[in-house]
Amino acid sequence: MNEVWNLDPIYKGFDDPAFEQDLNMLKEQVAAFTAFTANLDSLDRIDTLRQGIDFEEKISQLVGKLAEYASLRQSASTKDPEPASQMGRIMAVYSTLAGPEAAFKDWASKLPNLMELVDSDDNLKDYHFLFANMADSSRYLLPGCGEEIMARMELSGGSAWSDLQQYLTSTVSVSYRGTTTNLSAIRNLAYDSDPQVRKDAYEAELAAYDKVKDAVAFALNSIKLETITDCQLRGYESPLDRTLKQSFVSRATLDAMLGAMDEYLPKFWQYLKVKGKALGHENGLPWYDLFAPMGNASTKFTTQDARDFLVNLFSGFDSELAQMVATAFDDAWIDFFPRDGKAGGAFCSGIECLGESRILTNFDGMFTDVVTLAHELGHAFHNQCIRDHRPLNKDYSMPVAETASTFNECVVMAAAIQSAKDDDERLALIESQLQDATQIICDIYSRYRFETMVFANREEKFMDAATLCDYMTTAQKQSYGDGLDNGKMHPFMWLCKSHYYGSTFYNFPYAFGGLFARGLYAQYEAEGAPFVEKYKRLLRTTTVATAEDTAKVAGIDLTDRNFWRSALQTIADQIDLFCKIVEEK
Repeated sequence: MNEVWNLDPIYKGFDDPAFEQDLNMLKEQVAAFTAFTANLDSLDRIDTLRQGIDFEEKISQLVGKLAEYASLRQSASTKDPEPASQMGRIMAVYSTLAGPEAAFKDWASKLPNLMELVDSDDNLKDYHFLFANMADSSRYLLPGCGEEIMARMELSGGSAWSDLQQYLTSTVSVSYRGTTTNLSAIRNLAYDSDPQVRKDAYEAELAAYDKVKDAVAFALNSIKLETITDCQLRGYESPLDRTLKQSFVSRATLDAMLGAMDEYLPKFWQYLKVKGKALGHENGLPWYDLFAPMGNASTKFTTQDARDFLVNLFSGFDSELAQMVATAFDDAWIDFFPRDGKAGGAFCSGIECLGESRILTNFDGMFTDVVTLAHELGHAFHNQCIRDHRPLNKDYSMPVAETASTFNECVVMAAAIQSAKDDDERLALIESQLQDATQIICDIYSRYRFETMVFANREEKFMDAATLCDYMTTAQKQSYGDGLDNGKMHPFMWLCKSHYYGSTFYNFPYAFGGLFARGLYAQYEAEGAPFVEKYKRLLRTTTVATAEDTAKVAGIDLTDRNFWRSALQTIADQIDLFCKIVEEK
């Protein structure tokens, strides 16, 4: 089986003639669109809307193909300067689109009967949601050449600072037990069965951050100040307000979810304290034992083992999903193993020009790595469910982006727990799932609180590395309570998590997706096979509706705190079972 993904179906390389041809075509399309938007009022309104959408579709497809290739190449080898250089060329062209695109949106949004025109035309009505949002968001567009200026400045601003964070964290050397390794490899040791390995790795990780903390602090400060400035210029109430609007989530939904999470936090603290005592800690769980395995889950998986396990499992849920999983393994969609210069973590990227996805992971053979693969393959399945949408209807918002991925995790873990041969194996599986649940509730809440503090302070002062560490520790204490040993936290979590250096408030969507998926899985358990088609319709709806309207496909009201409580209660029940098994051992 392959160890790295195959990108050749996109381009054979940056020297592939097709790459340069597509980049030139992008330049031509942007130039033509720019000329087109200079004479919007001289054309028939329906024809103008059609032509504008045609330009946007072609440009979207070209940019998607070019930028995804460059981004994937960069993630796989951050030390190679060529992907960053080529991405710069692509974005330099794409940034010039901001002005004409803003002009088209402004013109369209001011049409008094825009939605009537859209709904009356067969070529436009598929974009009802897009145009309705365009009309609503037009008030946040910058006048004149403001959009183009912001887009161009972002290339040497937020985007460049984000690249710096990725480069530094993927290349910094980590000294561990007399050897030198990288952050991806050292962070994987948090799951090791040897407690001394976990502790040593944690200490080595924190020591490594000292080498890059000041540079990354500059990156974070710069990105967040740019975000604040952008929101002020556009008229958003706050960065959070902008994120919610762009995510198509209401504040009522967010408040309902966070309110339910606050109610259930003590239950997670109970789990952490019981685990801590089982591992010999009396003052809560130290950070380095958060991911300590419990029970008997020592089975190591090869990539072939992972393929067979997931294909067989998902065959019992949906044949379409199972076939896609098999294809992902067999056709080299996946870059599996950690290596020096490769980005850490895991992600899935849709490749629309191929009708496929590509997945990066840092596979180490543990069951948790199989769950990570299932998670990313859920994203790939989500991409597949929206594939027949028009080109501009392919983007789902951050909160619903984690729905299919977490649902896959639920399928994997429920099957594994049910088939466990004894309590020892069942404990290992339940504890693994509780680790993940604690991440999307306690850790995500701490990240949300940290980013809230950063935005509250950045306009008035520069926050050095020590200040950022203090904010992070405060946020962790609030979210983990007495479940963690307050003397052994992770003050540098702001440095290693790439989400702070891209989309604003890319934290609460994980809690949203995780709880939303658990609520959906509970419905699947109740309804059985008939639920599957409803589930796929819901995934397809995510790109053309608000989060609230998407949930209605499954009869869910997201503004009702009781829905979130019901999802959290499924985790609370697992915590009770975990505590019972541990106490009886």
